[in-house]
Formats: sequence, structure tokens, C-alpha cells
Amino acid sequence: MRPTLSQSFNTATLFPPATQDRYNAPLPFQPDEAFAMQNALFESSIKSLPLLNRGKVRDIYSVGDDHLLIVTTDRLSAFDVILPDPIPGKGAVLTAVSNFWFERTKDIIGNHLSDMTLEQALPDAEERAQVEGRAIVVKKLRPLPVEAIVRGYIIGSGWKDYQKTGSVCGIQLPEGLQQADKLPEALYTPSTKAEVGEHDENIDFDATVKLLGRELAEKVRDVSLRIYKEAADFAREKGIIIADTKFEFGLDENDNLLLIDEALTPDSSRFWPADSYRPGISPPSFDKQFVRDYLETLDWDKTPPAPHLPEDILQKTADKYREAQTRVTGS
Repeated sequence: MRPTLSQSFNTATLFPPATQDRYNAPLPFQPDEAFAMQNALFESSIKSLPLLNRGKVRDIYSVGDDHLLIVTTDRLSAFDVILPDPIPGKGAVLTAVSNFWFERTKDIIGNHLSDMTLEQALPDAEERAQVEGRAIVVKKLRPLPVEAIVRGYIIGSGWKDYQKTGSVCGIQLPEGLQQADKLPEALYTPSTKAEVGEHDENIDFDATVKLLGRELAEKVRDVSLRIYKEAADFAREKGIIIADTKFEFGLDENDNLLLIDEALTPDSSRFWPADSYRPGISPPSFDKQFVRDYLETLDWDKTPPAPHLPEDILQKTADKYREAQTRVTGS
């Protein structure tokens, strides 16, 4: 039997909201027995730092005036709904994979990682032990109100759009593509950022120009495509196809563009095993698509509360995340 979860769930918007009372808005379900698994972290509890928000996956704390502590929990969201069960070790995997890509892409674009150590940000050893391996210290930046999505293959919502209209996010594609086909070239298909529990909305490039200005919108598009292409080539050598991915960006005090949030993780990307890939079907994956596929078999309307996941689904999902880390980073 899984132990009872003793901590309460709280959430707020993905980035700090304007009013303090929204920082701790309750998740759309209540904890009860069978929610927790050993060694899984639903939410962090750090008393020495001000809590700014709890997002779908991450808890964010303020460290002085210029830094943030970001803790990646084992929470999982699907169809923009936070699930009531954790994926053991998921947060540590996401942190390791993101840090790997931040290092590999720093010559393309800088990122939000800070020189401040975890020990400096969180001197209390007991609090630090709670988040070790799943926490990073980052520079406080101004996040852009756009998610930069790059698609190299036609799958998911892109496949559904193509079946209806022959295009993806307004970009016309050749006739006769099959599900999971590689696209003639990678597509930049941005979306808005939604609050927790809401749905992101696809927008076209012109909409990002209105939001960001042309120069910045073009820079976000161009750097997103470059990162994706270089990362996809690298991953392919490791036996992984990165079908699509999502990037987020922020600006520093000098308006320099930096990569933030996470980078090319199993949560922000679709990872497929190259050795079993073939067009015409939805490929097996190393990401949360495994959970999405399971949820699609249920009589669930994709609104809160989300159903519980069986233990075998939780364990298989944890194994897939870990395998993705091993294949990509070699550790």
C-alpha cells in the first residue's frame, strides 16, 4: 500500500500573480490515501524562503531581490490538468536533463542558471536535503508571454489540425502525410501561456509580433528553430527522436534574451525511440505521452478532478523518464 500523503496541495499561476492570495489557490482535488509513493515529492516545503508560486510541476521561491529557487517536483499534468499521483524521481530527471541541455546550448543562447550555489541559497541542510538534485538557483528575469513550440514531426494536436485543414497552426503542409511523419522542415508554431487549469492557445507568428515586437519575435523564432535542430541531431545519435518541443524565454535587466524554465525534457518534448519509429502510428515514447495515451482509454472529460493512475502506469512512466535521461545524458 502506498503511504498517505500528509502535505496539502496548493497551486497558482505559472508565473507569480499580482496578488498574494492567488499564490496558494488549491489544486482541483483533495489528497487522500494512495496518492503518494515512496520517495516521490508532490510539493516542497521550504520555510526559510518566501514562496512565490506553485505551478503545474515547479515550486518557485524568492532568493533575495535578484534570484529564484526553482524546485521541480514529481507532479505531472496532462491535458492541462494536474494529476493526483506523482511520478517517482521525475523531478530529478527533468532537472538533470534540463541542466544538460542548458550547458550544451549556452553557445547558442544564454540561460537563467545562476552562479549562486544551492548551499548559498538554502543554507539549512534539512531543507536542502528535501530538494537536492531537483532544485536550481536562477536569475530573476521577465518571462515572455509566449511559448515557443517547434515541431519536427506531425503528431498530437498538429496531426489533428492537419487531418481537418491540411495545415498546422495556419502553415500549409504537403498532402498525403501520415501520422508521425517527419515534416519537410521544422515548424515554429507558438502559443500563448495559460494559467494552471487553463489551455494554451495556438497563435500565428504575426500574433507574437504584436505581443513582442518584430525584432524580438523573430529572434525567439530563429533561436528556437536553431536549438531544436541541433538538439534533434544530437539526440538522434543517441537513439532518440525529438518529435517536438517547447521553449520559454525571458529578458534580463538589459533586455538580453535568455532561455528559461526547462529545456528539451520529457515534459516539454516528445521523445521517441528511433529503433522502433515508423510513420502511420503514434510511436511509443519516453515522455508523458505514455500517460496521455492511457488517459485517452478512460471515460474522462479532461477536466478536474483527474483520475488516479494505477501503480504499474506510474512505475512504467518513471522508468521511461529515467531511460530518456540515460540515453540523452549518458548518466
